[in-house]
Amino acid sequence: VKVTLIDKRNFHLFQPLLYQVATGKLSPGDISSPLRGVVSRNKNTKVLMGEVTGIDPKQQKIQLHNEELNYDSLIVATGVSHHYFGNEQWAKDAPGLKTIEDALEMRRRIFLAFEAAEKETDPDKRRAWLTFVLVGGGPTGVELAGSLAELAYRALKEDFRNIDTSETKILLLEGMDRILPPYTPELSAKAKASLENLGVTVQTSTLVTNIEGNLVTTRQGEEIEQISAQTILWAAGMKASGMGAILGETTGVELDRAGRVMVQPDLSLAGYPNIFVIGDLANFPHQNDNGKPLPGVAPVAMQQGNYVARLLKKQLQEKTLPPFHYKDYGSLAVIGRNTAVADLGFIKFAGFPAWLAWVFIHILFLIEFDNKLLVMIQWGWDYLTCQGGARLITNQNTKPPQTVAKEVVGVR
Repeated sequence: VKVTLIDKRNFHLFQPLLYQVATGKLSPGDISSPLRGVVSRNKNTKVLMGEVTGIDPKQQKIQLHNEELNYDSLIVATGVSHHYFGNEQWAKDAPGLKTIEDALEMRRRIFLAFEAAEKETDPDKRRAWLTFVLVGGGPTGVELAGSLAELAYRALKEDFRNIDTSETKILLLEGMDRILPPYTPELSAKAKASLENLGVTVQTSTLVTNIEGNLVTTRQGEEIEQISAQTILWAAGMKASGMGAILGETTGVELDRAGRVMVQPDLSLAGYPNIFVIGDLANFPHQNDNGKPLPGVAPVAMQQGNYVARLLKKQLQEKTLPPFHYKDYGSLAVIGRNTAVADLGFIKFAGFPAWLAWVFIHILFLIEFDNKLLVMIQWGWDYLTCQGGARLITNQNTKPPQTVAKEVVGVR
């Protein structure tokens, strides 16, 4: 068996910890591993850095920018990207968090905001620089809000002379009636209380209707409000990567509203048993009675990848496997130091035990030993000192944007 791994990046990224890069707790290299190093022991595997631009399922070929490759079996695991629900113009003012570049841009905006506030003499403008709005109360939004609160209220409290970072205002906006909707109401309530104890303002049943410059317009029932914030971060929605559309056009496979590919019980495509889609790009409706797809979390993708690998081995032996079935071992979300929530199915708990479980599992899931070691060292240092080691402003633009802060206006 010969395996070819194609990726437009030359590294594997552990996305669950991206938010810690965005808030300066970890460096990009701590959660990334070079692909060639990861598969170096698999002598039948080669890595190509490139981007697939087309697929010919009849001829069993894929097109890259400058070449074509033949395949016997094709596995697509390209994930998802940000979804602004038809308002793509919001992206420039409210970046999302899916790539290393996204995390570095968030980090740049976060730390530039404090630097700009340090120099600002106008109270209203300074208040806008110290206001952070996070859109989306799922696990990413909750973990990002908690990490940002620890940064503002603990790590930076002694670093500035003209501002008091404890005056930072962090707002977490969620359209549903509670944060962490996939979790039980009890754990959602505990997470909300923990965030509020950290200093985060949580607003549920709040829809964002517009983002322009430094203004966020929200609607809560009949009440419309405009919030002035120089830093707006997006964690609200995801849509399928471009590979979903390519597969839809070339194979005729059905796509859901988010552009995800509807797959068969064995994760293949209807009419194309040698093409498989796994991870966030796949809509697997066969496990739940209501047809609800599996959650877009790492364990789903890991189990699906393992299943398809075993299935292909069986097919080489002219055998097969039962349909894929996801085993849900539970969910975890961290809020801050010593605080997390855990739902393991048979038991639900919060606080320090949940935090310890979260730390252990995330260290375990990092794929390279050096990543595990680096993250443990960084977390240990941060736990003892509250000082993240990667609070750097990088990228081309290291100056704060010159948007003029506007006054907050409430409209009823």
